[in-house]
Amino acid sequence: MSKFQITSHCGEARTGLLSLAHGKVQTPCFMPVATTGTVKTLIPRDLEELGVEIMLANTYHLSLRPGIEVIKKFSGLHKLLAWQRPILTDSGGFQVFSLSDLCSINDDGVTFRNHLDGQKKFFSPETVVSLQENFASDVHMVLDECPPYSNDKQAITRSLRRSLAWARRARSTKRKDQLAQFAIVQGGVFEDLRRECCWQLQELDFDGYAIGGLSVGEPTNEMREITELCCQQLSDTTKPRYLVGVGTPLDLVESVALGVDMFDCVMPTRNARNGTLFTSDGRLNIKGRQFAISDQPLDEHCTCYTCQTVSRALLRHLFKAKELTVMRLLTLHNLHFYMTLMRQIREAIVSQTFPTFLEQQRQLWGHLDVDISS
Repeated sequence: MSKFQITSHCGEARTGLLSLAHGKVQTPCFMPVATTGTVKTLIPRDLEELGVEIMLANTYHLSLRPGIEVIKKFSGLHKLLAWQRPILTDSGGFQVFSLSDLCSINDDGVTFRNHLDGQKKFFSPETVVSLQENFASDVHMVLDECPPYSNDKQAITRSLRRSLAWARRARSTKRKDQLAQFAIVQGGVFEDLRRECCWQLQELDFDGYAIGGLSVGEPTNEMREITELCCQQLSDTTKPRYLVGVGTPLDLVESVALGVDMFDCVMPTRNARNGTLFTSDGRLNIKGRQFAISDQPLDEHCTCYTCQTVSRALLRHLFKAKELTVMRLLTLHNLHFYMTLMRQIREAIVSQTFPTFLEQQRQLWGHLDVDISS
């Protein structure tokens, strides 16, 4: 069972401490995405040195490979992955809907063909709970339906009804009290549906609440409005709020201002592998010809290993030469940037300077179109 304590406020922004089975997590926090059990190009020691207190792994991928029997042999993910700090596992629902060409959904669950060998698989709210309890992940997410961005309220309503029914089934299936179970708020961009979903999920007294179904194509202003609405409706101050799959540095800061406590996103790691870096001066693309003979670090204000050790010229050369080493160096930098940003956010909330910090970040990132395509 998790415990969440808010430690300071600055407006709606708040710091807190989330106590989980494998350790404590300072919030607001960012969870690097370790889809198959590892953050691409990095090792567990890297994450520890970066100050990562919790990472996210994927139920869909891990249930297929290495498979539940292997994970059970290790008594869960922590020993297998050589990671002793907290792990959050998502339900795998998003991957089921996005990766499977043949996906059939009904009130019982979802039938799909996995992307590895095409074999037919079935996920229900109950099987997803069972998988994650065998994973022994500190936080596990309930199975929900993940509709794309749509203005079809009737379709979103049908999807929401199914997700709520699945949440009730997942809650009644949970057996391991030491593990936290989070529900996921859906409802598209329809305020009445979001309110209803928040109310019904809180009636079930989950350990935390995620805001899902955003950053899927809706305009940024709608994403902010729905995030704010959900934070207002999720009023139990003993439960953390988690915004799923978001996002840019500005997304993080502005969402914290609305009351969000937890984030995950592939953006820092995927962008790094594509040569796009986040710096104190904004975005930088290392492929640029102007860096060919530059002896400067990526970011002169950054204390990460990459910035303290190698030049932009070397990084550009390695990237152009397709050397694997550069993927590690760039990923180290981007994750260091994100972890530093979260620490700065927490410090600004505690010192009551968060409004100034927010405005500074808006000036830095507000005009940038950050590309996360692979």
